[in-house]
Amino acid sequence: MRRRDLLVGSATLGAGALLPGRVFAPDHPLRVRIVMFDGVEEQDFIGPYEVFSLAGRLSGGAIEVAYTVLDGPRAVTAAFGTRVAVDHGWRPDEADLLVVPGGGFGRPNDPGIWAEINNGALPAALAAARRPGLVITSLCTGAIILGAAGLVAGRPCTTHTGAKAELAARGGLVKNARVVDDGDLVTAAGVTSGLDLALHLVHREAGADVAIRAEEVLEYQARGTVWTSGTSS
Repeated sequence: MRRRDLLVGSATLGAGALLPGRVFAPDHPLRVRIVMFDGVEEQDFIGPYEVFSLAGRLSGGAIEVAYTVLDGPRAVTAAFGTRVAVDHGWRPDEADLLVVPGGGFGRPNDPGIWAEINNGALPAALAAARRPGLVITSLCTGAIILGAAGLVAGRPCTTHTGAKAELAARGGLVKNARVVDDGDLVTAAGVTSGLDLALHLVHREAGADVAIRAEEVLEYQARGTVWTSGTSS
């Protein structure tokens, strides 16, 4: 048995008791959808996907995660050529939490965030998806897509260091934090901060025990400052 499987197996003992009184439970899981597009950065989407998937296993099914694509289902080609078969089309009404990765900020003529912004369809879909009970999140330059959707104007937020001026120009109140939690808008900094974003949200929505166990299995401890507003839970 692989070491990770052994650790997960031991961690799930009694997992049903981890979430007493929580809104999200195995019979009503937190539905996480990671938004995919051509040119998306590999680490941006795979880091959160693994954290949320692992947390779902550790919590006995209180979190479930899938990739989603606006014009799909279809295969997406990521920034370094990785091809991902995305089985879920655009159904934000069936999500509790949307994660928008970044990619291609420094390559405006390639697939990535600028192609999505110039096309306009994804920013429009994200703007239309906003509703009470839906948490919209981003990491790295995915925040610039949220800016194009009008979702960061006047809101505390963050992004990759090299894109902070662009985010501020789009109306964001940029904070120099690893993760910025403003309730229904949660953003994270550069590429690897997707791990910290996901761990913070697991802690927030499923409890500290699940987040701690996920860190143990991953052998990764959440790093950096989480800036939290008075509206976050």
